[in-house]
Amino acid sequence: MGRLGENEGVTAQIRPASAAGVRSVVVLGSTGSIGTQALDLIARAPDRFRVAALAAGGGRVDLLARQAARFDAEAVAVADPGAVPALKEALAAAGARARVLAGPEGVAELAAAPCDVVLNGITGALGLTSTLAALSAGRVLALANKESLIVGGPLVKRLAAPGRLIPVDSEHSALAQCLWAAGPAGADTRAVRRLVVTASGGPFRGRTRAELGDVTPEMALNHPTWNMGPVITVNSATLVNKGLEVIEAHLLFDIGFDRIDVVVHPQSVIHSMVEFTDGSTIAQASPPDMRLPISLALGFPERVPGAASAVDWTTAHTWTFEPLDDEAFPAVSLARHVGTLGGTAPAVYNAANEVCVEAFLKGALPFPAIVDTVERVVAEHVPGAASTVEEVLSADAWARARAAELAR
Repeated sequence: MGRLGENEGVTAQIRPASAAGVRSVVVLGSTGSIGTQALDLIARAPDRFRVAALAAGGGRVDLLARQAARFDAEAVAVADPGAVPALKEALAAAGARARVLAGPEGVAELAAAPCDVVLNGITGALGLTSTLAALSAGRVLALANKESLIVGGPLVKRLAAPGRLIPVDSEHSALAQCLWAAGPAGADTRAVRRLVVTASGGPFRGRTRAELGDVTPEMALNHPTWNMGPVITVNSATLVNKGLEVIEAHLLFDIGFDRIDVVVHPQSVIHSMVEFTDGSTIAQASPPDMRLPISLALGFPERVPGAASAVDWTTAHTWTFEPLDDEAFPAVSLARHVGTLGGTAPAVYNAANEVCVEAFLKGALPFPAIVDTVERVVAEHVPGAASTVEEVLSADAWARARAAELAR
């Protein structure tokens, strides 16, 4: 189902940038963790940003309506068409004047709407169509939805003009900042020895594989550092999220998988590092706060003063780094294999994982079986090309169906 009939052509009514220097932003996934933090940042920097439109899945229409009213959004969209009646009622109660679009097509239409920046904070592979829509329309894309790049790698890269795709993940934002800081050397991949992606280790750092069998959803959702949605939080506990980030780093920076390492850094202050061929390493450090990479993506190439707190250098700090335990947490090594296979294999990895996480949260699948099941689905898949959306979505659908069978 597409947009509502009475809202045909709504994007033509969305203004691009308003006053000089103020960037208009379309926020996709506005009711989620990334979206709410982005709106907090925008609210504190009205001289730099304004909200043009908002989109969400449809599960929190009251919050979406309050956001639309607070930021005077010109349009809102919900991926679930069934949420439209409740959304319209909530918008009226909140005093919001926003027009309503519905369905994935409606969300994608907002992604292509006239604006300065599209922030894609949608969770999962559902973000692919919006990523492609934003890039096809020539928008600057602040990408928090790593899955869309991973599953649609060739498609996304083909459309991403230089300077139009800015990563929001803290690790990839850190890598980009390290490369920028290196000047001409950072622009030359031959001068880069390796990318070092840091991982908090999640709530089960230090546990052996045998000790992960009794993990419950409540335990997995208790992340020691970050406050995220349930899927991303479980992905951080299994380290699938870090596996996805390795694939993302490969696609963003054109660095081979043999030159991308993962190191466990529990304090989550060093967000990633770049080691150069001369032996020097540049690291990006800041307290864990997603508003910093969000601000950099929205304001690129300028920084937003006061976006987040800096490291307090007047107090003592101890930062530790540990090797990744691939036996207890095999998701990263599996992701390297999947990324090397390429084609539709990353889409299968991601889709199977989303199904397995859902099964785990419902109590139908033990924690270690999440990655075990994903590995089995990947092994059964014969990778094909990922040159069209149809090919990607077909592989995605097959992986979901097969993972659901195995997770019963």
